[in-house]
Amino acid sequence: MMISTKRHVQQLAALLLSRHFTDIVLCPGSRNGPLIHTLAGCGKFDCRVIVDERSAGYFALGVAQATEKPVVIVCSSGTSAVNFGPAVAEAFYQDIPLIVVTADRPAYWIDQLENQCIRQTDLYRNFIRQSCSLPLEESDSQLWSGACLINDILKMAVSDRPGPVHINIPLEEPLHRSADGQLPDVKMIAETGTRINFDEEALAGVAEDIAGAEKILVLAGQSSGNAKLDKALARFLEKTGAVVAAEHLANLQLPSECCCDRPELVLGSISHDDAVVFQPDLLITFGRHFVSKRVRQFLRAYKPGTHIHVDAGGGHMDTYQALTRVCAMAPERFFEQLAGMQIKKRTGDYVRSWKKRQQEAARIYKTYLGQAPFSDFTVCADALRAVPKESVIHLGNSSAVRYAVLTQGIKGVTWLGNRGTSGIDGSVSTAVGYASCNAQINTLILGDLSFFYDSNGLWNKYLGKNLRIIMLNNGGGNIFSFVEDLAGRTGEENQQVFQKYFFADHKTKAKGLASAFGLDYLQAGSASQLDKALEKLYNPARIVPTLLEVFTDAQTNTSVFKGLFREIKKALTINVE
Repeated sequence: MMISTKRHVQQLAALLLSRHFTDIVLCPGSRNGPLIHTLAGCGKFDCRVIVDERSAGYFALGVAQATEKPVVIVCSSGTSAVNFGPAVAEAFYQDIPLIVVTADRPAYWIDQLENQCIRQTDLYRNFIRQSCSLPLEESDSQLWSGACLINDILKMAVSDRPGPVHINIPLEEPLHRSADGQLPDVKMIAETGTRINFDEEALAGVAEDIAGAEKILVLAGQSSGNAKLDKALARFLEKTGAVVAAEHLANLQLPSECCCDRPELVLGSISHDDAVVFQPDLLITFGRHFVSKRVRQFLRAYKPGTHIHVDAGGGHMDTYQALTRVCAMAPERFFEQLAGMQIKKRTGDYVRSWKKRQQEAARIYKTYLGQAPFSDFTVCADALRAVPKESVIHLGNSSAVRYAVLTQGIKGVTWLGNRGTSGIDGSVSTAVGYASCNAQINTLILGDLSFFYDSNGLWNKYLGKNLRIIMLNNGGGNIFSFVEDLAGRTGEENQQVFQKYFFADHKTKAKGLASAFGLDYLQAGSASQLDKALEKLYNPARIVPTLLEVFTDAQTNTSVFKGLFREIKKALTINVE
């Protein structure tokens, strides 16, 4: 096999291989030539090539989610490294292990007007688990130092709190000398496992917190979910009479009697007078972000007396400004151990209050949906009803994810979305990366600005026949019209400013892009057209990646969305009184 003669590069490849980190995304370049020659040339890695570095980073993010293993992304020097930044930030806030490898000029050329030279050392300092720059020279002592740095970095990527890490490699010319040889023997430094059990003092403290609370709310943030967690959490809920509130992105599969999977509807119905009914004495949180702003607002206004956050990495996430205890454990172990304790069973009134309110709000939602005009609201609901069972749903940010969390959960479906930073910049690339490693039907639902912004995510050779994209084209950034103190301003001048600089209205259509990138194309502009298009989109005989573009009216979208919560609040406030 032909590999680069650069010894630090050989050593990096050997250490990656020793840990079975074999998924590689390569971005073409010259300075990173030694890395490409070695990783692609040795024949032991699964290498993919993506030209656009920003798209490549998000593509790798999707691969890492699908395989549940670290993915290595490799680029040349200069702005190519900067373009990895958005995906690195998303990986940081989702705890996804990306191993970012950037080629660099030798340090003596930095700030000396040399081509493709920027300050790359510690480039991602604000959103990286750990970073290093390898030595330039290749003496035995410097190779030993480099191996120590690489071992430490790779360990950090898959630690109790996994995430992106950065290895910067300065490389001198000549860059493209290769030789027929083997990767060197390397020493992989092992590490001890994580703490999986409570110590006696911590267990006593948590038991005391639980014993002193009548109303226990478990809040499940975004996570990949697993059967072990579902089982342990179900036992804990059954023993305690607690209620779990979880959006679809938490990927929990729990019995409906103990899980509130549409908390946005519940909290959108609560008035000040009945808030005390839903205010918890004890809040237990795990997972990452919540979509619902109402959840954050409610728990900050009506704080729990005690808040336990469960995080394997021991992160102090005081989202609701009420944190009293952090348990550095995997959530499944936390609930498994507590479910084995003797716990006082509550009356069940608290979980009944949540379930009753969700049922009432869901009934109003269903009635309202049946009467609502054709809009993004109805399109998302219809699309999610049409999605096949045992498939994967990717949600774009802004409006799409907010419509989706209002709908009824779908059993057996995996829900994904870039909620770490909640940006619109990588939804397409991430979904394409995930679908390339997953045989199920993968549906991406997103808005027009998100789609066009990341359309380079379709510029690669890895578009799977299982990819389905539903793009809501309302002619701009409709999410901004949901912001009352922005879109609600009166006066012609204010409206012109909103339309031009916030909504960013456009008349772009996606049919040409679909043709350019080899996607089949469908479109709809009415409910009847949508029904026919969805039937075609999910026809089992369809074996090509397909884009369905749905045209809606922005003003109608805004009116329908705001009207839903007016109806819920109005109806349920009357019921309370």
